[in-house]
Amino acid sequence: MLETTVAGSLPKPSWLAEPKILWPAWRLDGDTLFEGQQDAALAWIKHQEDAGIDIVSDGEQFRKHFVHGFLETIEGIDWQLMTTMGIRNDRYDAQVPTVTSAVRRPGSVHGADASFCRDNTKRKLKFTLPGPMTICDTIANAHYDSRPHMAMAFADLLNAEARELEALGVDVIQFDEPAFNAFMGDVVEWGVDALHRAIDGLKCKTAVHICYGYGIQQNIAWKATLGEEWRQYEAFFPALNDSRIDQVSLECANSKVPLSVLGLLKDKEILVGAIDVATEVIESPEQVAETLRGAMEFVDPERIIACTNCGMAPLPRTVAEAKITALGQGAALLRQELG
Repeated sequence: MLETTVAGSLPKPSWLAEPKILWPAWRLDGDTLFEGQQDAALAWIKHQEDAGIDIVSDGEQFRKHFVHGFLETIEGIDWQLMTTMGIRNDRYDAQVPTVTSAVRRPGSVHGADASFCRDNTKRKLKFTLPGPMTICDTIANAHYDSRPHMAMAFADLLNAEARELEALGVDVIQFDEPAFNAFMGDVVEWGVDALHRAIDGLKCKTAVHICYGYGIQQNIAWKATLGEEWRQYEAFFPALNDSRIDQVSLECANSKVPLSVLGLLKDKEILVGAIDVATEVIESPEQVAETLRGAMEFVDPERIIACTNCGMAPLPRTVAEAKITALGQGAALLRQELG
């Protein structure tokens, strides 16, 4: 009961990549780069284990960005044709590569990364992939006749990748869909169907991570416009509850999401974000436990997994380490309280 995990990215060490940014430049190359990525992943796995985290991950040490790290080897994408595009329903603009022909996955993208992690921990292992809708909101389309059609094409590639990861021993495959709270109607119309296509045939646990984004200034400014209560999730949680996804991950720490919306996910395991990734202030174990207690008003403790609100790539490494330690201690405190 009350297992623990992290939502996604963790800071890269400064010797591996430029710290505290979302698209960091690698500071190594060739075989040395892969060795450095392995060293960084191993350090984070060890820290998670020491902190009492039950379901560990690589912290996305093998990729620059949670979306583009998967897309880099996909055929049909022109990385020289950069297009200025509004991200998350025009929350901010970014220069993104462009899909110019049918996308194709020529081989495994993250298989070697997952295999290394599986060989280096006896804990449950989670691996994250970008969700189809979020991919389509992070890349320009100059080929497919609609965004849903492009999403389904990427969902097929994600499914092939996910099946390989499962075969390598990954216990939980999580699809990151921060775009869900920017396009609530699309989630119901085709977003859940795209997820179903991505998880087709999987027997391992599947999760979807939705949130209000990294703790970057653009997201912080956008959140300030959303009012005193963030009730956007009510628009699509019923569709998620009816889906075949096993787990839903969302932010609860210092969030204006009313915890009552968790009651709409009565058939899902809930990854309760109990660590605020938009601040460098370190939570106490008691604060973590209090956030989890709040969720327990609407979710049976057997269905709660203690988690971080989102990825922590932009944070200083020492801050992320301390927050993970607090997460493990807070969950242990509540487990002891519950007996």
